[in-house]
Amino acid sequence: MTALKATAIANSNIALVKYWGKRDERLLLPANSSISVTLDDLYTTTTVEFGGKRRADRIQLDGRELLGEERTRVVRHLDLVRKLAGIKGKARVESKNNFPTAAGLASSASGFCALSLAASAAAGMGLDARNLSILSRLGSGSASRSVYGGFVEWVKGHQRDGSDSCAVQLADETHWKDFRLVTTIVTSTKKKISSRAGMRETVKTSPLYKTWLETIDPDLKAIRKGIRQRNLTQVGEIAEVNCLKMHATMMTTTPRVLYWQPATMEVIRSVVDWRASGERCWFTIDGGPNVKVLCRAKDARRLARKLEGLKGVKKAIVCKPGQGARLSFKHLF
Repeated sequence: MTALKATAIANSNIALVKYWGKRDERLLLPANSSISVTLDDLYTTTTVEFGGKRRADRIQLDGRELLGEERTRVVRHLDLVRKLAGIKGKARVESKNNFPTAAGLASSASGFCALSLAASAAAGMGLDARNLSILSRLGSGSASRSVYGGFVEWVKGHQRDGSDSCAVQLADETHWKDFRLVTTIVTSTKKKISSRAGMRETVKTSPLYKTWLETIDPDLKAIRKGIRQRNLTQVGEIAEVNCLKMHATMMTTTPRVLYWQPATMEVIRSVVDWRASGERCWFTIDGGPNVKVLCRAKDARRLARKLEGLKGVKKAIVCKPGQGARLSFKHLF
């Protein structure tokens, strides 16, 4: 088989209205819709080549060979692409993140979106954005949102086969030029409990999970309106409460899913105190310990410096709304 190669770049996204829990584990169908912002400075680059004389898939992430469950997930996704494209060649995959992997910064979102685009392009599939979003979802649910830039909603859908569960763009990356999100790094260590495992246990055991789902639709409506009107106060307040509700379901899971570290609480308390003193800033946290702070462009650098001055905060990265997934001619090998 003649070698077929493509490289893709996909940016991470951070949910403003969270997705936590699935109604179908096999098809990765979410129990609720979610809304995110794609970030410009956190991204994954992935090169995929099918063909040659390989007897097995070779997969590397950040210079290390993937093993165990990590490898299994990628191979399973490559098998899906091979089946859809009607090809049989084994693949060489090299992927690099410019931010810590599996630390609550949505690396699986950018990772599986980049993998989906690179693999489907190398296989000659030529997917449109909607079908690329569906394919990405089958690798990692939140990856469906990284297909688009700006502000994105992953619609949960209702069909059992998942054909209507995909992302749609609410506003592109130029819509809200004053929006910034400062990502704090309190640890770059891989989470002990993956988001996938944490969700599964939360759905099964948290007494708050049903109530969490009942509050999602009002949050979605409020965030959509806030994005449309570029209303930072509305978006910030809803995002903050929404993330606390999600983490409340984790904390009432058996066994407990506790991602927060002392530095996580330090950032949360500081943001609340700063806002009480007049700062326009709000926090949100995905499935991990690293806190993200929503703010205005003119305040972002100053807030980043203040955040880096807090005990336990190793770094603060200022991000603005970024672009969607795209192909690149600069291959990794």
